[in-house]
Amino acid sequence: MTSALPTTDRLRERALESLRRCGAALPGGADADAAARTPITGESLLPLARSAAGDVDAAVGAARRAFESWRTTPAPGRGALVRRLGDLLREHKADLADLVTIEAGKIRSEALGEVQEMIDVCEFAVGLSRQLYGRTMPSERPGHRLMETWHPLGVVGVVSAFNFPVAVWSWNTAIALVCGDTVVWKPSELTPLTALACDALLARAAADAGAPPDVHRLLLGARDVGERLVDDPRVALVSATGSVRMGREVGPRVAARFGRSLLELGGNNAAVVTPSADLDLATRGVVFSAAGTAGQRCTTLRRLIVHEDVADELLERVVDAYAKLPIGDPFDGTTLVGPLISARAHDAMRGALERAAADGGTVLAGGGRRLREAAPDAYYAEPAVVRMPAQTEVVREETFAPVLYAVTYRTYEEAIALNNGVPQGLSSSVFTRDQREAERFLAADGSDCGIANVNIGTSGAEIGGAFGGEKETGGGRESGSDAWRAYMRRATNTVNHSEELPLAQGVSFL
Repeated sequence: MTSALPTTDRLRERALESLRRCGAALPGGADADAAARTPITGESLLPLARSAAGDVDAAVGAARRAFESWRTTPAPGRGALVRRLGDLLREHKADLADLVTIEAGKIRSEALGEVQEMIDVCEFAVGLSRQLYGRTMPSERPGHRLMETWHPLGVVGVVSAFNFPVAVWSWNTAIALVCGDTVVWKPSELTPLTALACDALLARAAADAGAPPDVHRLLLGARDVGERLVDDPRVALVSATGSVRMGREVGPRVAARFGRSLLELGGNNAAVVTPSADLDLATRGVVFSAAGTAGQRCTTLRRLIVHEDVADELLERVVDAYAKLPIGDPFDGTTLVGPLISARAHDAMRGALERAAADGGTVLAGGGRRLREAAPDAYYAEPAVVRMPAQTEVVREETFAPVLYAVTYRTYEEAIALNNGVPQGLSSSVFTRDQREAERFLAADGSDCGIANVNIGTSGAEIGGAFGGEKETGGGRESGSDAWRAYMRRATNTVNHSEELPLAQGVSFL
């Protein structure tokens, strides 16, 4: 099933309406040298002026100056800014969701869900502003107190990707702000309008809360802007979301200047389906995780590791569900699969399918392109299911498109080895009604991913748990739990309240 598409003119009008309601400065002007684009029609929407290298210097300098006063603002006072931001996000939830759909191509429910995630993160961060706990531990020296305290880190540079154009920014920004940091944001070149709206709402929240206006600065630009931000020694932490290739460049550059980096990179996520699994439940979990967001989540399910006894039945169910997926206009409430972000993403998908076929794979569903005549510059792909004879090299690579590879296994040890047998380590899941299998998957010798689930898919993480992965995924953690520690520096303090000066480890001196 395929739905019709709105016109570019209508999308442009809708984008402008949302920007106006959010209070954003409308893009364009004589200095425009780029354009916002929509994957819904594949056409340009609005002219934009990109930031230059000098703008990076100015933005980081302003954020650094704002940090001097922001870091001494009591943490609950910093939380007041984030509370106000959350209020504004609630007020403009529909506006931001419109922009997410227009620029990223997400279906309506996913776009609204992403903005709700922003609101949830703000609530989490406000509570966190009263819970930035240190520790007190026993000292070996009489009359001494030994403790750890946490302090604001500095300027945080946030580099975000197109697929979650607002949620990932909010993960970093809400927590960084309550920790006492200031933020300089370089969003994806593909989603500048959502960035303009978010920046405007945060500026309004800062004014309402009496915070310095430069606690947040926005940079719209290409690779050179991102590189300048990454290399700036005044940026204490670079939090970057993107490909493994990007992370290989960002990590060493930040380390070379002894800065900190928080990297959220590729995912090649797997679901293990055991003989005892509830196949109805597994089918629903697999289809959403693999086809949701048109396969363009870092947590998208890309590998299905299914026991040979249930493989035929499960794949029949998944293929049947794929045949019924409505593809088309993401604003249509019946649509479940919107467009790929670009021609490049579609080319990568086609290339992966060709390589899979060369490795002996059989396409069971999808792989075609829809709406070519209605929108020749847009790329609506049919999510594909490919049965593979083994976990070949193409299966071990991440293709950022809706391609699901299915392989079979005989023993549970083999299934875990297949799950772990890729360079990436973000998300994983197992579908089973066997408690031993479930517990083994979560144990130290089970899944080696940062996220390991039982009887749910690989995507759709809640904000309360720390989000991130291992191996080539980067190893950083964002959002919930104790992820706030990445945005602060720790100091160990010893206080002598005695009249003596005993030394540690019994050392005698003078």
